[in-house]
Amino acid sequence: MTTATGKGDVLSYSEDGGLASELARGAASLASATGGRALSVLTDPSAPATAAGGALLLRAAGSAPIGGELVEEALAAAVRAMSPAVLLIGATRRGRQVAAKLAVSTGMGVLSDVTELSIGGEDGALSGKRGVYAGRYRAKVASPLPCIALVPHGAFEEKGSEAAAAPSPAAPLDRPAVEELDVGTLTSRVRLVETRPKPKGSVDLRSAEVIVSAGRGFKKREDLALAEELARTLGGALGASRPLSSDLGWLGEEYHVGLTGIYVRPRLYVAVGISGQLQHVAGIKDSRLIVAINKDKQAPIFQVADYGIVGDLYQVLPALVAALRG
Repeated sequence: MTTATGKGDVLSYSEDGGLASELARGAASLASATGGRALSVLTDPSAPATAAGGALLLRAAGSAPIGGELVEEALAAAVRAMSPAVLLIGATRRGRQVAAKLAVSTGMGVLSDVTELSIGGEDGALSGKRGVYAGRYRAKVASPLPCIALVPHGAFEEKGSEAAAAPSPAAPLDRPAVEELDVGTLTSRVRLVETRPKPKGSVDLRSAEVIVSAGRGFKKREDLALAEELARTLGGALGASRPLSSDLGWLGEEYHVGLTGIYVRPRLYVAVGISGQLQHVAGIKDSRLIVAINKDKQAPIFQVADYGIVGDLYQVLPALVAALRG
């Protein structure tokens, strides 16, 4: 069926399944303030509906799932048809591209990387908080409705007794209240030449309890085996600073921890050969315990570390592994 227009509705979308579930829960919370519905946008008929709120399936001419650059066009059509109060989009690399294009095509404002979202005040604006100065401070930002909000992982975490009573955010329901919206014919301006599978890391860093990250202190790619060995010994995952992933290409982007990469919150974060620039610290500041290993005792990383080892990583890492293995 085709859904009806609702100006108080809160839509949410992310291509990341786990983040989509978090956004659906956040949309339900915001919809209680707008008086509308919370609808999780689906672009693939086979995708499971999330455990919070209902779902809105976008259908284009033909039966194929909507993907690639057509997602933005489909979402723009949904915004024009429904005039939602808020559109939540996951703050992934793809999500940032979609939000930017939507802002231009729909004229909606965008709040980027916001948490603690709420609707209120005399003007009924959407407000939230975001990190500034590489996460050292929190600034309150707001936008009049309707607007788009780019939301990172962890913004709508369940807390306290409510978390115990609520269903798991990753658990799908049996297709609850799935509405459909025909977005018409979508025209791709991109011609697919070739498809190559993107290599993935063995562990999702956002869910890792222990992370050992490597930085510029490593002299060559093969030496990363030292950090990998420590990560295996600790039962953790390997991460990296921006220079190793984006600049040198020694590791994929999924290993990149920092302001322009992945925000992590492990129980233990070990920074090896990482100087500790603000953009990296912003991504690890919520770690429970930070250990730094660097031969430069003046390295900024020691200012945020709970424990520090001043020494050559080529000597420290083998010694640590040997000690841990007894």
